Amino acid sequence: MDRRTILLGAGALTLAGCKPAQGEQVAGHAADAVAQSVPLVRLDFSELEQRFKGRLGLAFHVNGATNGWRAEERFVYCSTFKMYLAVAMFVRAQNGLENLDREVPITQADMISHAPITEKAVGKALSIKALMKGTVEESDNPAANILLREMGGLEAMRQFYRDLGDTTTRVDRFEPEMNRLDGDKDTIQPLQSVTNMQRLFTSDQTPLDETSKATLLQWMFDSPTGADRIKAALPEGWTVAHKTGTGGYGPANDIGLIYPPTGEPIVIAIYFHGGAGSTPRGREQAIAEATRTVLRSLGPV
Repeated sequence: MDRRTILLGAGALTLAGCKPAQGEQVAGHAADAVAQSVPLVRLDFSELEQRFKGRLGLAFHVNGATNGWRAEERFVYCSTFKMYLAVAMFVRAQNGLENLDREVPITQADMISHAPITEKAVGKALSIKALMKGTVEESDNPAANILLREMGGLEAMRQFYRDLGDTTTRVDRFEPEMNRLDGDKDTIQPLQSVTNMQRLFTSDQTPLDETSKATLLQWMFDSPTGADRIKAALPEGWTVAHKTGTGGYGPANDIGLIYPPTGEPIVIAIYFHGGAGSTPRGREQAIAEATRTVLRSLGPV
């Protein structure tokens, strides 16, 4: 990515002057932006951060240009990494290093909190592909740990990022420890996340074949999580293929691709770390409001 196209930091457009528009207005403006090249305006989310008592990191890419706020700062990624974990497993399978139909025994020793898929399979077995689906759609934590183990551990996941061209994302711990704030451990930069998703989903240099990409995107479309985050901001007829991440002490994240009814998708990554006085509901609202502002910024203000 040409970083000269990036607009970062505070600027002329503030949230006070960019209230969320009605769905029809947002849809018209943003659809035009996706269909044709338009200049990006500077975004300022400082008022949103104050109102929702936290720190926002955001980047998005559309029509060859990238915009953001705190886009090169680090944020704990929580379960958003599970989308990348699924990509890593697809690539391994494509390279003959894994069989997605291979079944893995599920044991009680694998169980940790949030196991909507694996808990029902204790004493049985699940295929690698079923574990991937459960990891992406339902954010199953034991499934993620099992996949990390089966691919060779944390170092194999680190190498996946490096092979993708990502030299900054940290991989340090398994679930659930990875969600805990500890310096730069298990963190990502919003700009790097958007760059990664561009490479995976919109570039002809993607390591994913068409079948793998279509399957993963369908899981991301089908995920029921995050109803009050990016999804809540979309006009009628728009959809999102996404992966959420949440830490009980403050982080709330949502990353993916927003699809207008026509035109190219908007690649977006939003990370919000609530501070003292923030609430789970407020953290989700912050993501929704940030998304509305992004869509509004793509057309006349």
